[in-house]
Amino acid sequence: MSAIEVLERQPLRRFHYALLAITSLVYGLTAMNVMIISVALPRISAEWSLSPPAAGLLASFGYIGMFLGALSSGFIADRIGRKPTMIIMILIGSVFTGLCGLAPGYEIMAAFRLIAGFGLGGTLPLPGVYMSEYPPAKYRGRFVGIVETAWVYGAILSVLFGYILIPEYGWRAAFNAAYIPLILIPFIALQVPESIRFLERRGRIEEVKSIFRRYGLVEDVEGLDLRPQPTQRIGVRRLISGEYLRRTLILWMLWAALVYTYHGIFIWLPSIYAERLGFSIVKSLEWVLIVTLVQVPGYYSAALLLDKVGRKPILAFYLAVAGVASLLLSTTRDINMILIYSSVISFFNLGAWAGLYAYTPELYPTELRGTGSGAAASIGRVAGILAPYLTGYLMYISGGELFYAFLVFALVHLVTAVVTGAFGEETKGRRLEEISRI
Repeated sequence: MSAIEVLERQPLRRFHYALLAITSLVYGLTAMNVMIISVALPRISAEWSLSPPAAGLLASFGYIGMFLGALSSGFIADRIGRKPTMIIMILIGSVFTGLCGLAPGYEIMAAFRLIAGFGLGGTLPLPGVYMSEYPPAKYRGRFVGIVETAWVYGAILSVLFGYILIPEYGWRAAFNAAYIPLILIPFIALQVPESIRFLERRGRIEEVKSIFRRYGLVEDVEGLDLRPQPTQRIGVRRLISGEYLRRTLILWMLWAALVYTYHGIFIWLPSIYAERLGFSIVKSLEWVLIVTLVQVPGYYSAALLLDKVGRKPILAFYLAVAGVASLLLSTTRDINMILIYSSVISFFNLGAWAGLYAYTPELYPTELRGTGSGAAASIGRVAGILAPYLTGYLMYISGGELFYAFLVFALVHLVTAVVTGAFGEETKGRRLEEISRI
């Protein structure tokens, strides 16, 4: 039998919760490092006299690195293992994000952002890998969902550190928070086991048994008859074949839309409040903190409704409301309404993310699930590269006005809502095997 089959029969243990805590911290603190540029960008732009397109391009360098890191992470992990890959990527992402605070000018900062992005993009897929392997299947979705929610708390931390450090010590001090994830490396090295699937594919069965024994996952380890399991490599071409083409295109649209809108809006939000509304950095970050906190109930509200209402209607509704709020924000000049519309966008955009994380792995059969999910996330990374620069450019050509930038956000949300609602596949209450039979 396979090691995964053995794990499926085991109850939840203390080990599972410890692994959940560590992987959630990895994911959340990586999110903090991804988003910390947003709180520093207004001061960086002012000090270096950057135009909005130049400031947006500076942010985009990080997303270029994330795209490269996400593509490389799986290749590296398949050769040296998931665990050392996670340690290396955390090290790169943390150190080079921290070094951004020492950058003497634009070009060096861009280089640091690119290298840091490589580490950050390489780290993000790995916590979910662990949480998809070790818990029994009936708990897997819940555990992976908890790891994914850590993004929201990481984004909140980035704003809090900016709020605490920037007014008193300047924007460079905010990047010192980026070193915090380095604390996790000893815990990963000592407490996190290697990926079971990696070891099994390599035929390292004795190491699998050693993990079972060390962490108390199996009572009778010596009595196990474990054998290496054959693996089937599936190419990306099948994703765009006739039977899966519609699902793939809708999924790619969803990933591109949500990555573009989230990073386009929230990277720029502190700058928008500071420059358009004339807020001090403290007041601007207070507003950003409020808007970011709204993401928490937004995510959980959708997560709780997914199994009752369905994936497709939740995605379509949450996207549509975020789109309408983006359109209203593009035309208002009332300060209070700007805060309200920003909060509505934040709530419903993150709610749509909850739906997307549940929806993505359900649309493909087992042998295609990893390839399909990875390809969709890579499409999202491309949109992430475009988002900061294009948003800055649209504000620049309109003389600092929000209309064109947020009109694009509105259209992206609304078009994606309509397409998903009209053509998406509903997966609520259906077994994965049933969904994959098309």
